[in-house]
Amino acid sequence: MKRTHLSLALGLVFGVIWAVPLHAQQTPAQQAVASDTAARQADAKQLGEVKVTARKREETLQDVPIAVSAFTAASLFKQNVQNLGDLQGKVPSLQVYAARGSNTTLTAYIRGIGQADPTWGFDPAVGIYLDDVYMARPQGALLSVFDVNRIEVLRGPQGSLYGKNTIGGAIKYVSNPLPTTTGGAVEGTLGTHGEKDIKVNLGGASTDGMWRGRVAVASEHNDGFGKDVTTGSRNGNKNTNAGRATLGFFPSSTFNAQLTIDGLRDNSNPRGAKMLKVNKLDPSYQPLSGDFDTRSGMAQLNHTELKGSALTLNWVVNQDWTLKSVTAYRDSSTNTNIDFDTLPEKIADVSAIYKDHQFSQELQANYDSGGSVHGVFGLYYFKGAASGQIHNIFLGSPPYSTLGLSQYGSTGGRMGTKSYAAYGDFSWDFAPQWSLDVGARLTEETKSAQIQNYAFADASFQTPTATLANFTGSHTSRNASPKVSLSWSVSDQIKLYASYSEGFHSGGYNIRANCVAIPSSCRPINDEKVQAYELGSKMTFFDDRLMMNTALFRNVYSNIQLSVFTSYTLPNGSQGFFGDFTNAGKGHIDGLEEEFAWKPSENWTVSGNFAYLHTKYTQYVSGGVNIADKQRFTNAPKWSGGLSVENTYPLAGGGSISGRINYSYQSMVYPETTLSPLIAQPSYGLWNAGLIWQINDPWTLSLQGTNLANKSYRTTGYNIAALGIVTGFYGAPRTVTLTARYKF
Repeated sequence: MKRTHLSLALGLVFGVIWAVPLHAQQTPAQQAVASDTAARQADAKQLGEVKVTARKREETLQDVPIAVSAFTAASLFKQNVQNLGDLQGKVPSLQVYAARGSNTTLTAYIRGIGQADPTWGFDPAVGIYLDDVYMARPQGALLSVFDVNRIEVLRGPQGSLYGKNTIGGAIKYVSNPLPTTTGGAVEGTLGTHGEKDIKVNLGGASTDGMWRGRVAVASEHNDGFGKDVTTGSRNGNKNTNAGRATLGFFPSSTFNAQLTIDGLRDNSNPRGAKMLKVNKLDPSYQPLSGDFDTRSGMAQLNHTELKGSALTLNWVVNQDWTLKSVTAYRDSSTNTNIDFDTLPEKIADVSAIYKDHQFSQELQANYDSGGSVHGVFGLYYFKGAASGQIHNIFLGSPPYSTLGLSQYGSTGGRMGTKSYAAYGDFSWDFAPQWSLDVGARLTEETKSAQIQNYAFADASFQTPTATLANFTGSHTSRNASPKVSLSWSVSDQIKLYASYSEGFHSGGYNIRANCVAIPSSCRPINDEKVQAYELGSKMTFFDDRLMMNTALFRNVYSNIQLSVFTSYTLPNGSQGFFGDFTNAGKGHIDGLEEEFAWKPSENWTVSGNFAYLHTKYTQYVSGGVNIADKQRFTNAPKWSGGLSVENTYPLAGGGSISGRINYSYQSMVYPETTLSPLIAQPSYGLWNAGLIWQINDPWTLSLQGTNLANKSYRTTGYNIAALGIVTGFYGAPRTVTLTARYKF
């Protein structure tokens, strides 16, 4: 066995070996006392239970035999999670951040599997779900956290539980349920960098509870972290408004209907990228000292609008069966400028418009008779259309324009998706301590593409000079993704499980195809697949004061879909390039994950996580040559984790003061496929802290600091060798905020 595999196995085995004696050493009398204690309501010295719906039915986190992390509304507030990007460092093997120049476009990877290209031709490999509705596009998907009940992060393929692509995992944002009494909250935040946020929610119900409603809004603003030194305008200044409203009809205890409407408007300026080396095509400019400052020649434009609606019907047919229907429609539009070179000259200036809309219908049936068999099955339909227009100006300034070397091109078209799926996941408790979980998803998905890419004579983009691609195509994928899991409850405190599952991510077409220079770019992209093997444990000890959840996994990854920049030689001898999207080959991902929480006393809590990933390409064909040994997985640090220590001090007159300090760490990570050493981020750690004063029942004050050591670190970047571009996008610097919350 290889050293890495052996170390992973030992990590899980030793955790179980240590755990079992703790249980075995108990006398029968001690076991009786422990059983009686577990039956009582958890006291202040115990870790509280967390309810999740990872398997489409309500269970405690420790009962679910899958790798899932869950955050309640209280824990999200304590840990200062303002959007999904703040989950970074809090979930094992999760990489999540704003995509390049945007504030609200999501990039997410779980266990080294994800999708970094936000354009309309490609689906995210990590599914984002807003109250059971799949969000097909990453624009606006870096959701602000407000009026939230909990967030769940499911790691690994989830095909037997979801109708759409979730090959890497799923992030579930669950908003608060409709209330039966009037109540709400107002929350205001001030902070460094001009931070000014307000969040409000209000809910209520009619006297008889038949009609219930809830409204929540969030308005978030700051001045950004840098400026365009040419114009003086701010880079990445946050200007985001979001809202959600739900109306519910509850005519009986067995039926209800809920209509939700949500929307987001992001008028933030693009985030600034730092030039990491002198551009060989414009060497008069040296890199600026600031991580967020630019000298852009483009207007500050990065607007995104997102809106959606969903009708959810719940019907309790009898004591065994519950039916659910979720009908949803969503659309979004984005208008953005991307100055790849960050300079006043037009080395690589790009303007882009993205649009999409989607309709989905899901029918779900849950069975639970209180006996040995329970589960869920469903039917899922999705129809979406995403389109866009990208105008590219390369070498559009003198001396290149006067020498006739300028290139003007457009990427345009549409990608339609029609998907049908049936899924099921059933558990059979065939013995008092044993349970077998079997599931599968059957999918038929068709991608219909219209690709129209041209070269133009000038920046007006009116006169085509060449057709790079003009075709339509259709690609249909059919897939069966099985899952089987066996779990063993060693005791009430220890559960072990082993599982095998498969994941599927449909292929399609490269929207940037260049049939003239790279004919293969106009052929369909193959489906991506994963075979996932996992061993895990869920353990609690010392009267539920210590929780340890472990997962050991191996993913066999084939037809890996990657977005890369491909160079080619033009007829005039100059270098051209385009964004290629291709199947890289094969690889595997081995890993060990651990989550833990320990409450040594009533007022102290220690929690954290760590993850080890060993990734390797076994096949990566470039130019007919297998270069797997030279390639690395992106967004897959070898080591990562976080540790939090929290103390709560009760006050004599009521209320409490709690303090938290947190450290997160990750080893070197390659955020983009060229593996540029200038963009690769070496290992680093971040310090965060918080102080919360619960004054009384309605009032709370929260002082929070992130990246307190003001660490400079990159999240992603661009490396376009043909145009001399190497830039990096950086995480936020030190920020400090003060929040006041009033609940009523």
